[in-house]
Amino acid sequence: MRVSRIGILLAAGLMVSGAASTKPLIIAHRGASGYLPEHTLEGYARAIEMGADFIEPDLVSTKDGVLIARHENEMSETTDVAAKFPDRKTKKVIDGRTVDGWFSEDFTLAEIKTLRAKERLSFRDQANNGKFQVPTFAEVLALVNAAKRPVGVYPETKHPTYFAGLGLALEAPLLEDLRSAKLDGATSRVFIQSFEVSNLKALKTRTNLPLVQLLGEATERPFDQEAAGGPLTYGDMATSKGMIEIATYAAGIGPYKAYIIGVDREGNAAAPTDFIARAHAAGLKVHPYTFRSEERYLAKAFKADPIAEYCAFFAAGVDGLFSDFADTALKARDKSCPMAPRK
Repeated sequence: MRVSRIGILLAAGLMVSGAASTKPLIIAHRGASGYLPEHTLEGYARAIEMGADFIEPDLVSTKDGVLIARHENEMSETTDVAAKFPDRKTKKVIDGRTVDGWFSEDFTLAEIKTLRAKERLSFRDQANNGKFQVPTFAEVLALVNAAKRPVGVYPETKHPTYFAGLGLALEAPLLEDLRSAKLDGATSRVFIQSFEVSNLKALKTRTNLPLVQLLGEATERPFDQEAAGGPLTYGDMATSKGMIEIATYAAGIGPYKAYIIGVDREGNAAAPTDFIARAHAAGLKVHPYTFRSEERYLAKAFKADPIAEYCAFFAAGVDGLFSDFADTALKARDKSCPMAPRK
């Protein structure tokens, strides 16, 4: 993809300055995925136009070792791969779970570039299905570098243990793409995140970029720990002791948002927990996921108002958050919500 096309995608509206460092970061979850198919250059560009501080590409590998932006290596939910390559369907065990489908690691980049993205969720706009390509990580970084204001990138390594077992480890090409884009320096606006532990610890020895440990539900285990026969759960990692351990290799923690404000059996939001205070005491930033505007994703107490949810989490003291609707998150942060005191 040439920079000239990126310039077109980033046309008007990018002269707005980035958010002040004292405000919580708004991280565009998979791009402007409330409006356009996720993990597309067009979706990332829309999020940048909205004013997002960071865009978030999830990374998987092609057969020829190129990193592409997809939430999962199984591609049938987000592309037209099933129609274009019907004979390539197969069955694999991904992180201990049997999955039927079409997998990125079975396709070359040239083949993947023939695919077109589609909207994953049936209740969101389907009008842009078939229009947009699957981007490489390098193309996403070029988009970030072409922006007319500072924009950060927040890549996630997906299934790193699985890909390492295929001889397609994600860490080296991730760092090489960042180096090539000149986004590997101490002042770069980059966080690297993972649900696994061992790959973050390995990255800690290879880069000075800040790392973020993601937390799934409390009873779940990081797959690398499960594969090694270890008992560690995300719930263990969310204890004060666990956070102190995370702080030895990561700068931040990305929890499922229920760790901060849970929901009771009636669907009402509970009072905030002490999660953020304990994380801050351990020296960790807190960036919860995922915020969405549709009523089905909102606790009853928020009365179908996403602004009310954002305000509750900003008041709790989050350092940033992942949203499918960066524009709404920014409206809440900059115009609607009182902010908790921040250092």
